[in-house]
Amino acid sequence: MTREAESQVAQHYGIGGVLQAIDAGLTQMGVDPMHPTAEALKGVDEFHTAGFASTTALLDQVLIPKGAHVIDLGAGIGGTARFLAEHYEVTVTGIDLTAEYVEAGHILTSRLGLADRVQLVHGSALEAPMPEESADLVTMFHVGMNISDKAALMAEAARLLKPGGTFALFDVMQDRNPEPLAFPLPWSGVAETSFVQSPQVYEDAGSAAGLVKQTQRDRRDFTLQFFDKVFAAIAANGGPAPIGIHLLMGADAGQKLQNYVANVNARKIFPVEMIFTKPA
Repeated sequence: MTREAESQVAQHYGIGGVLQAIDAGLTQMGVDPMHPTAEALKGVDEFHTAGFASTTALLDQVLIPKGAHVIDLGAGIGGTARFLAEHYEVTVTGIDLTAEYVEAGHILTSRLGLADRVQLVHGSALEAPMPEESADLVTMFHVGMNISDKAALMAEAARLLKPGGTFALFDVMQDRNPEPLAFPLPWSGVAETSFVQSPQVYEDAGSAAGLVKQTQRDRRDFTLQFFDKVFAAIAANGGPAPIGIHLLMGADAGQKLQNYVANVNARKIFPVEMIFTKPA
């Protein structure tokens, strides 16, 4: 993946004013932005399908020992990293391509009192500035869609993992309908920076990197049921909640989400969980 492509991806996400929008949403909820809770931030913290629900659905399948070190690829504003640190009592290093997300994440992590356990780094998931075999667990939520070279991605995850470690991911992947996707989407405004590929591509890339696939789960129905509830709530309330992932997507957030669901309904794409291990 070229530097130019990475720059285009970062520009897509770096919409400007993210922290200010979160602070305004918290204020609207009656929460002091300087002293938020993880619960208050839950709606925006996890920038992937179904947010917290899908985070726990994936991580509940993984044994995460207390004191482990986790690397979260594509950490966004750090929500998953903070959840891991607090819930599992681990240390987490998150890396993300979008400087604005990392800067906002630093501030939110400090406000939540987790700066001693969560470090967020600005950089590429393909060239993580961490030593090899430094992670017991590598996680990735909705990141591969922006990375064309799945072989390089899997190789980097394998490099970071200790022998016996686990790579758990949740990505949007190519379904059986080969027709072009409708854009814009949450991860890309145009086809040129969207690299949705099939689960088989991930599996083959993982195998080439020396990883062994343990589980795979189709989350299509889960996704459609989740968004049925989301759209119903938006309609009932006359708009989105003060805190939600729409704050990370700009003015066309609604269109991005509608297109995403339409593409899933048309079986062009579907979210998939995959868990790999690195042989001991």
